[in-house]
Amino acid sequence: MKKISQNLLETLRKYDTPTIVNSLELLDSKFRTSGFTTEQLVCTDTSLPPIVGYARTATISATNEIDQQIKRDRSLAYYQYVSSGTGPWVSVIQDIDQNPGLGAFWGEVNSNIHKALGVIGVLTNGSVRDLDVLSEGFQVLAGKIGPAHAYVRIEETGIPVSIFGMEVKHNDLLHADQHGAVVIPAALSEKLPKAIELMISREKVILDACKRDDFNYEILRQAILKSNKLKLKIRSKIISTKTIKT
Repeated sequence: MKKISQNLLETLRKYDTPTIVNSLELLDSKFRTSGFTTEQLVCTDTSLPPIVGYARTATISATNEIDQQIKRDRSLAYYQYVSSGTGPWVSVIQDIDQNPGLGAFWGEVNSNIHKALGVIGVLTNGSVRDLDVLSEGFQVLAGKIGPAHAYVRIEETGIPVSIFGMEVKHNDLLHADQHGAVVIPAALSEKLPKAIELMISREKVILDACKRDDFNYEILRQAILKSNKLKLKIRSKIISTKTIKT
């Protein structure tokens, strides 16, 4: 994926992931049902801002022991890969075991290693542990919490992965927070700020109406109608008909 500007990255960090998904829906209707995670994730620090960065992918397994030299070589190759190119990077690791999360790849050591390498966070269907000593400022979104590491190790690096229904490839642009994650297509990234502005303005019409002392059904009805008109008016200015699939 072509890198987006630092200004756009900073803009996207200002909004939570539900706002990003809602705004992507205005650009492509597929985001009503796909492109995002569909299972609850454990967020280790809800005070952190959303993570926005480029995917570095891998798979892990923890069910059986392998040769220690092979394990070390795979780990080193992964660490070299995960810090390659121009960040910010988000590690996206799929636990491919039948029972994902048996062994936690993420804990005190790996959170510190990844943060030091320039990775801003991780998205995984596997487990996390060491919650009280994770690297400060490093976000972990995991499938579960667990106490053990079992025989966990890297299997493959840089391959397409799937995290709770969301398909991710190397260098995909991700937006993630305590609600989950979504992949932002390159073709839509530049249009996203305007779509966010539209989505927020539409919601504001209804939210402002709800705050009125004289709020009632008729005021709500008028607000909803106004919101729908605003959607049609503004969307036509920022989105081509080739993009919209509603």
